[in-house]
Amino acid sequence: MTTEVTMVRIYLTEGETQLKTLLKRLRDWEKLRGVTVFRGITGYGDSGVIHGADIIDLSLHLPIVLEFFDSPDKIEEICAHLNDIVKPGHLVRWNAQINV
Repeated sequence: MTTEVTMVRIYLTEGETQLKTLLKRLRDWEKLRGVTVFRGITGYGDSGVIHGADIIDLSLHLPIVLEFFDSPDKIEEICAHLNDIVKPGHLVRWNAQINV
């Protein structure tokens, strides 16, 4: 048996201060059950400059992906609240199903 949810993925950069703010907001204000944060090993963004994790270059500009899901209605409300915090084009969402 499955139920419909909406997945959300937010793209950040490691050096940005948004991550702690978003985690606190999603836990304390939005009451999400859980959030997962992934740290990328390489990537590029608006600048087109490729940042990577290697021994020589300990970059603080690596990609960070914050991911979570909940009911479509709850995600709709949360995304409306996050428009002021998340840069345009950095929040992606899609419909999915979870097992229940």
